[in-house]
Amino acid sequence: MSAVTNTFENVKAIILSAHKNTTSKEKVNFYSSWAENYDQDVAVLDYRAPSLAADCISAHVSCEHEAAVVLDVACGTGLVARQMKKHGFEHFVGIDGSEAMLEVAKQSELYQDLKQCMLGEEPLPVHWGFYEVVVIVGALSDGQVPVGVVRDLCRATKPGGYICMTTRGNLDNLEYKSSLECELRQMEAEGLWTCAQVTEVKEWERAVSEQEDGYISGVVYLYKKL
Repeated sequence: MSAVTNTFENVKAIILSAHKNTTSKEKVNFYSSWAENYDQDVAVLDYRAPSLAADCISAHVSCEHEAAVVLDVACGTGLVARQMKKHGFEHFVGIDGSEAMLEVAKQSELYQDLKQCMLGEEPLPVHWGFYEVVVIVGALSDGQVPVGVVRDLCRATKPGGYICMTTRGNLDNLEYKSSLECELRQMEAEGLWTCAQVTEVKEWERAVSEQEDGYISGVVYLYKKL
């Protein structure tokens, strides 16, 4: 990809164009068309969520990292797996709605298995209660994956395992973030999991909306399944 096209203004235009996609098929088509340049483009945004999530998981997971099986939900091109690999994790199963994104992830050779699934519309194609770590980065936001998906993330996790989730704190996502946090607390009240850590990050990624400048904030949530 040339430096001319890989500019902040160009990436901003790409992301804002995604807001025009309303149906699931349109959203998947958008990400499929973006797959080839996705990694370079989000680097322009100084997108820190994958490394922040990986750092949080590594600090809390006490089992041998190289033995843990990680379910990477909405794995995209594999950015989270790359960051977790740096912490010694080696076994990854990836799920994403876009076949093109999965093809890029496959080329990373980090995943033992990759599966296509429309999150929120189909059940996760996994064994329940199997994974030491379940992670979803970037997809829990307005217009993407519905809040209710977090219950399946919990179901997929072994008792004593960890679920790591992230969301953005930009203006357009505040209502979704509030609903997400309500669901997380409700599941804790139901005895499904307990909160291990919540990390608020001011400089999450560069802002792309016309209403915000500089950086937007974000949050990393880590829960332990009971």
